[in-house]
Amino acid sequence: MQAILEFLLCETPDRWIQNALANPEILLIDHANCEKKAASTALNLMYRYVENFDLLNKMSRLAREELRHFEQVIAIMGKRNIPYRQIAASRYAAELRKDVRTSEPGRLVDTLIIGAIIEARSCERFAKLAPHLDMELKQFYESLLKSESRHFKDYLSLAREASQEEIEKRIQHFLEIEKALIESEDIEFRFHSGIIN
Repeated sequence: MQAILEFLLCETPDRWIQNALANPEILLIDHANCEKKAASTALNLMYRYVENFDLLNKMSRLAREELRHFEQVIAIMGKRNIPYRQIAASRYAAELRKDVRTSEPGRLVDTLIIGAIIEARSCERFAKLAPHLDMELKQFYESLLKSESRHFKDYLSLAREASQEEIEKRIQHFLEIEKALIESEDIEFRFHSGIIN
């Protein structure tokens, strides 16, 4: 966790924790959606960059793990009689992706940096939220920390490998966008939303 806390520019605000505890069904529904989207992103990268064997191996493993997490979330939802319904996505990922470059290798590098940031934030939120949850959810969220942390590292190492120049300025650029999204007010609660007043 220390590497993730040092990487991100801010911690999740306590107000978001209060929002999450006030919206337990939305928390699980959107968590399930996030796991599906993470698997989909990994598969899309595998289709787009077939010549990159390191990426193919890491994204294949990541996609399998994310789908397993999805299955675990919907199993918990089923036990709690929470229906899985469609909800709108948060602005988080879409706002991060607005500045992705359109030419290669910039497009790949930026996409991988954003993947690292999303995984890092997910890991940070699981850790921060876990102590406030019932035992089943606490243990589940704590069990996700190792894989989410590895996904963060995989995305970041792939971004560095894909670039022909140093990427620290691009990382900082996207981290600043991410910090603004996390600390600002949002319209509705989601796993990656800002704070709701």
